[in-house]
Amino acid sequence: MTLPQPPGPTTTACYRHPGREAGRRCTRCGRPACTECLVQAAVGSHCLECAKASRPTISARAHYWNARQITLVTYAVMAINIAVFVWIAIEDSSSISGRQGVTREQFDLGLFGVAIEQGEWWRLITSGFLHFGIIHIAFNMLLLFQLGQLLEPAIGRVRFALLYVAALLGGSAGALILQPGEFHGGASGAVFGLMGAAAIGMHLRGVNPFSTGIGSVLLINLFITFTLPGISIGGHLGGIVAGGLAGAVVLAPTWKGVPVWATYVAPIAVMAIAVGVSFAVA
Repeated sequence: MTLPQPPGPTTTACYRHPGREAGRRCTRCGRPACTECLVQAAVGSHCLECAKASRPTISARAHYWNARQITLVTYAVMAINIAVFVWIAIEDSSSISGRQGVTREQFDLGLFGVAIEQGEWWRLITSGFLHFGIIHIAFNMLLLFQLGQLLEPAIGRVRFALLYVAALLGGSAGALILQPGEFHGGASGAVFGLMGAAAIGMHLRGVNPFSTGIGSVLLINLFITFTLPGISIGGHLGGIVAGGLAGAVVLAPTWKGVPVWATYVAPIAVMAIAVGVSFAVA
């Protein structure tokens, strides 16, 4: 008697390559596929069509990327400052050391009273992205990075950007009030404004800022401001005042009952006041 035999092995062709034997199947749709037509997935392997279908859309990928960049404004402002510094260095390499006087490119961006009096209002902004030497920009960018990591995630990108611009314009106004005849440049006015805003925010929450790193850095920088020559005293003080005024609203704790709209309007109002003061005193 002949015993029944098991069925012989069957081969299944790859769904994309009929002449190739499929070693496995897509764990999502079950299509047979050769190794070339399978993509490793989190669980199992997917065929090329399933892998493509499971890929997020361009808008979704952009949304995910955007969500991961929690300090995007900080990085953008740093990039602009660095790009301006590199551009000026390419035009005149003597600007790298900051010891050879003001270059033509620096003069075109810097702040001084006569220029504002003649209507060159853009200098109120461009001067905040101008630096004199590698040490100058490195120090400011380090502080900007640290303060950005602290403030931007807490208040959001839009309000952080508004706060930064308010502090920048406040620094320009302070420079024109106290030293209208001198040439000014640097992000330090805006950075001082961020420090002032952070200190005010801590105070409103019952934290003594001078018991924290923010207070220590602020005191050290104020000491440097009044002891080293060639520093824009007005720019630093103006930045602190503007940043503190805007920060008192933007960084107010929720239990203070400050309406959300006010946290956007306050830095804009500080900007308007700073610009008005700049033109009034120039």
